[in-house]
Amino acid sequence: MAGAVGDALLRATPWGLNLFVWVAALTASAAGVLLANQIDLGAGSRWLGVPLLFFAAAIAWRDSPVLKALNLIGIVITLAMILLRSRASRFLAAGVTDYALSVLASLYHALAGAGFLIARDIQWKEVPRDGLVKHLAPVAKGLAIALPLLLVFGGLLTSADVFFSELVFRLFDWDIESFVVHCMLIAIIGWAVAGFFRGVFPDKEIEATATERPRILWLGVTEIVIVLGLLDLLFLSFVVVQFRYFFGGAARIHTVAGLTYAEYARSGFFELVGVAALVLPLLLAAHWLLRKEKSRDERIFRVLAGIQIALLFVMIISALQRMRLYQREYGLTELRVYTTVFMLWLAVLFLWFIVTVLRGRRERFAFGAVMTGFLAILALLAVNPDRLITRVNVQQASAGREFDAIYVTSLSADAVPEMIAALPKLNQLQRNALAARILQSQSIVESPGWRRWNWSRAQAARMLADRERELREYACGYSIPLNLSAIRVSPALQQKKE
Repeated sequence: MAGAVGDALLRATPWGLNLFVWVAALTASAAGVLLANQIDLGAGSRWLGVPLLFFAAAIAWRDSPVLKALNLIGIVITLAMILLRSRASRFLAAGVTDYALSVLASLYHALAGAGFLIARDIQWKEVPRDGLVKHLAPVAKGLAIALPLLLVFGGLLTSADVFFSELVFRLFDWDIESFVVHCMLIAIIGWAVAGFFRGVFPDKEIEATATERPRILWLGVTEIVIVLGLLDLLFLSFVVVQFRYFFGGAARIHTVAGLTYAEYARSGFFELVGVAALVLPLLLAAHWLLRKEKSRDERIFRVLAGIQIALLFVMIISALQRMRLYQREYGLTELRVYTTVFMLWLAVLFLWFIVTVLRGRRERFAFGAVMTGFLAILALLAVNPDRLITRVNVQQASAGREFDAIYVTSLSADAVPEMIAALPKLNQLQRNALAARILQSQSIVESPGWRRWNWSRAQAARMLADRERELREYACGYSIPLNLSAIRVSPALQQKKE
């Protein structure tokens, strides 16, 4: 049933309302099965239906591909948490490794669980032979006997009468390729759902066995001091040497020969994001590997890790400063917005690392990290990055800076209302270019059928229909140049998407 419903709903892409309907149907059916069998997964699992349904509904809310990808990640992580399940305290005590393994376990159950269900869990000999099952064998035998006879006599009769022949051929004029695709999709979805549900039931839970860690996976305090100490010295030297440039602003940058805004910000921000992203797993791994024979060892780690985090916060502030300068000069793009949000999320995670791991509560870190990640996705959904990008870039254009109509109209339907509202704020060239590009890009709001319905696309389609005449007046006499870069006012915008 899950496979047939999934085939009927999910074949329509891009996903919109259909994904939410399918997830809601699965959630309701799973709840019904659990209630019918009096299986209690505990309060720690019941509340996870809320983020599961929310992330599925968010697919039908925002149209941005990046936000859709983040929502799908949220669904996967929520399903992994359901597999952890049991009790609320289990989520609080689960470590980063537990969450990672639960994601892999979810994938394992989806791929192989149905096989174990068919081959081992279902006792076929105990399946009742009465009712419908009792008549399956005779029905199969009858069909096997009748099929060749139908083919022989059907062939003769279709040859005997042209009208009967047309009727038969119309009846069996099937798209074999489409039929095979439908069957495969039904089988794949049904297989994955059955396997995952098998892993969710309490008697099928995979419990982690406590095994002694191999000696190779332990590090003494000496090794940790060398590793973290040298990294602290490296970070400190970087901060000291670069400090005069971190907060010098435009005046300081222009004093350095050959160093432009683009070179300064682009060559620094993303590298610093990479450093911040690598430090957190490094500190988590170092804390896990540390052989805590004495309380002194733990204190030494806390001091070295605290110094490293403090230096890293200076780098994070520097990275945000670089991005602010870059954004002020060239505006916003998706890459800049999402990377900045990722950097801010990392800053929150480092604070949470201090509160939990460095205070002897490592078991609380993973759950808090997941929850802050969910909140970050929620914040992005509320902010609507594509609309924000359009608003900021239009404001800068109103202040006399360059405006890239090509990039703005390449955004999702989330940005269309802001594009239309921005037209009166632009100069004639920019307004004509943007209106022409909006009319040319109307396909971004097309969403035929209720399964593909998306709130942002529906809102954008209504606005385009209401304002089409106005848009055509703005675009009247403007032809989109073959060299699309001609719309850009300044050559400096060649670096906008970098």
